[in-house]
Amino acid sequence: MSEQSAEKPEQKGDSVNPRAVCNVCKRLYRDPKILPCLHSFCSDCIAQLEPFSKSPPLRRLDAAEDRSGEDRSAVTVTVLCPDCDSEVELPPSGPAGLSTDHLALDEVFLETLVTDGPLGCDLCGEGDAGSRCEVCCVNLCEFCRQAHRRQKRTLSHSVQPLEDLKARGRLCRPVLCSLHPGQELRLFCQPCDLPVCLECAATLHRDHRCCPTQDVIDRHGDRIRELVAGRLRPRLERLEESLQKVEASQESLQMRVEAMASEVRTFARGYASAVEQHCLSLLRRLEELRVQRRNQLHLQRAQLQQALLDVRGGVDFAERLLSCGSDTEILSAKGVTLRRLTSLSESGYDPHPATVAPDDGGGICFVPNEPAGEVEGYPVVGVINSRTVDVSRCTIEGEGLHRGVQGQRGNFTLVCRDPAGEQMVRGGENVQVSIVHKEKKKCTVETTVVDNSDGSYSVSFTPEEPGVYSVWVCVKAQHVKGSPFVLTVKRKLRRHSGTFHCCSFCSSGGAKEARCGCTGTMPGGFKGCGHGHKGHPGKPHWSCCGSTVQQSECLPQSVLASVSPRSHLRTVEL
Repeated sequence: MSEQSAEKPEQKGDSVNPRAVCNVCKRLYRDPKILPCLHSFCSDCIAQLEPFSKSPPLRRLDAAEDRSGEDRSAVTVTVLCPDCDSEVELPPSGPAGLSTDHLALDEVFLETLVTDGPLGCDLCGEGDAGSRCEVCCVNLCEFCRQAHRRQKRTLSHSVQPLEDLKARGRLCRPVLCSLHPGQELRLFCQPCDLPVCLECAATLHRDHRCCPTQDVIDRHGDRIRELVAGRLRPRLERLEESLQKVEASQESLQMRVEAMASEVRTFARGYASAVEQHCLSLLRRLEELRVQRRNQLHLQRAQLQQALLDVRGGVDFAERLLSCGSDTEILSAKGVTLRRLTSLSESGYDPHPATVAPDDGGGICFVPNEPAGEVEGYPVVGVINSRTVDVSRCTIEGEGLHRGVQGQRGNFTLVCRDPAGEQMVRGGENVQVSIVHKEKKKCTVETTVVDNSDGSYSVSFTPEEPGVYSVWVCVKAQHVKGSPFVLTVKRKLRRHSGTFHCCSFCSSGGAKEARCGCTGTMPGGFKGCGHGHKGHPGKPHWSCCGSTVQQSECLPQSVLASVSPRSHLRTVEL
């Protein structure tokens, strides 16, 4: 592309299609490459980016890297994307190893058609092209168009006027092989997971299974569609909703501060200079609170905007790739696209709108009747009350947070406190409690949170399974100090309704052959005794029926095996 055509975007400004312009050099794309974050730039522009970090070379090669022929012994360079500031790694071979953005090349090709006037014929190179074969993807003059129609091999091809194709806004170009110029990538090598041309399939990939691109595009395209429709599109909607909520809170905060300032000024006008000075001090305090909360909202808004930008960029690119790209174009960008979409779907900032509870200034109020000390010897009234919950100061009261019994109701109390450690005097905070079994992740406990309207919240729950649980206690979507807590739920003790015999061995004075009066035998013999007789290891008792006795007393030696069984029965709890 000539330097004159490359400078056209700078001259024409907004009239140029932005999808055909590199955001770094502000010119039409020259060899556009796709970064792992799915943003495209000229290969030369990527090469000029300042390295963010460098990692040592890899020691081992896997099979996929061996097939690709890349030099993995080179140093891996990480750069910052000029669009989203994401840290992205460049291949060891540099920008040349990145996937080519064929969609951007199509946009550049269309922009060139619109701005540069007629094109030359791709076959004879002499006449001006007035038509285009959509099958061969070549521009034809009138003579070559007629010849194209007369040849038996190209008789059935769709040949359209260039003006009609320009009006549609898209012209397809063939994706050619970088190893064999002139050969179009029409096949897909499944072992190597990349598009190849016929000559590549016959030489470099002759032992591999190569299929036409139209035979595998549905399977690979569906993976992209599934990530977009099933996971990233819902996240995009949640991020948009959360961002709207934060922006509405910013407006509400500003309106509340302005209203409060008006109230302060009205109150202060009834006083002399001392009252006026007091008014100014109130406004300064109010401004400090506004700036403080505005900064907090700005940080939360920036996090949501960045997450939204990342997900929207991935979704837009994937949807445009699926809707506008040819089979080969989709397969060419499939690898980097799936990696980015998978990374976005499995990690990143993804708050649920219900958990976003930004500070809209509700904790700020003006108390006009409260004494505020003296100004120049004059008593003044009116203070700005900005007591807000300090999550790090909140405390938990009650033993139910750490110990519980299966099937029994447990409870504890959350006390919200301000930065000074004083208990809040009002309720209304967003309190969330989650109890999940540590080993059985699907085993959760339903909790009930009651707002006592005095800064405390009563939490009750009933665990149905014994074991160790993780208890999350959050205020304004933030963990209180110590959260998550560990809750140990013990198995419920049941009262044994039967009876257990005393140890015959002990009752008989240590006769191993002793039998209980009920004619029962002692499973385990004298080794079952826990009374510390000579030769005994100190193990628990066994009853005549073989059940372990957890609590029991030995009968005196005077009670021998000949006595009635009913005279030495013991009822115990298991």
